[in-house]
Amino acid sequence: MTVTVIRAGHRPYRDKRITTHVALVARAFGADSILVDSKDEKLETTIHNTVKNFGGNFSITTGVNWREHFRKFPGLRVYLTMYGIPLQVHWKQLLSELWKTGNMAVLVGAEKIPAEAYQISDFNIAVGNQPHSEVSALAVFLDKLLGEFEYRKSFIGHLNVIPSDRGKDVRIIPTSDEARKILHKYGATEHIIKHSEAVARLALKISELAGANSDIVLAGALLHDIGRTVTHSVSHGIKGAEILVRERIHPAVVNIAKHHVGAGISKEESISLGLGDRSLFPVTLEEKIVAHSDNLIDGFTKVPLSSVIDKFIKKGLKKSAERVKRLHFELSDICGKDIDTL
Repeated sequence: MTVTVIRAGHRPYRDKRITTHVALVARAFGADSILVDSKDEKLETTIHNTVKNFGGNFSITTGVNWREHFRKFPGLRVYLTMYGIPLQVHWKQLLSELWKTGNMAVLVGAEKIPAEAYQISDFNIAVGNQPHSEVSALAVFLDKLLGEFEYRKSFIGHLNVIPSDRGKDVRIIPTSDEARKILHKYGATEHIIKHSEAVARLALKISELAGANSDIVLAGALLHDIGRTVTHSVSHGIKGAEILVRERIHPAVVNIAKHHVGAGISKEESISLGLGDRSLFPVTLEEKIVAHSDNLIDGFTKVPLSSVIDKFIKKGLKKSAERVKRLHFELSDICGKDIDTL
């Protein structure tokens, strides 16, 4: 399903702030894109920067013919206007139509919109038949419709707001440069850095084939061994996670460090190793990719699965060897090719 917001009547010299808010609301409440009739490069830059920092795949295009796009839109066409039928009257029918078509365009006006908009649209909807902001109307409309549709988007970007009842809690997905600065800050050796870079190169290849979040994979791969600046024992994953928490790193990256050792550590093994009463298995796709990439990189060189299995068996770690093998086949299946061939 896709949701497109169409902004008609935008005047860059006058409506810059309000149209920016229309675009931000569209993104935050579940739309996939916004089309704006007047060309506005500054507006495009503002929204592109928001997506870059806070994540998602939201897109903006300005300088489009709103009539043509609205008229030819291959799906449900809704015009938000204070003169329409109240949302509470039609929202169930809208949901039904949305299930059928899978696509919806929402027309939001700035200056006075020509009467033909009423004829082009499938539904003319009002969020209260009183004068108020089109920003609030769009927010209420998308929240009501997409909330009921259970079409909520999750955003993971460079900056990530963690809900908190006191103050601000923002965690980052570090860029490669930021990750390297953190490694240097904690005194990572050249061996740790080069090994992590080799893991990152392989992990990114797997990530591309598997459809994983490449930003999380890159950051996690570069930082997975930061705990080795404290200890080279089996606890280095946990120690690394503790460092990353102090550095305000996003939990998705923290958990890569915590869960990357081998192909995971069972609760029973964790207790016997003095790591606490918890299992340390990679859970997300990104965690699994980095954990297995680490297994396949010996020093700075990629080795075949058979070599990794032999190493674990020689150490008496048969259960770990089986887990590595299962993880290899799981990721190979997701990628559509044997990871040994990458």
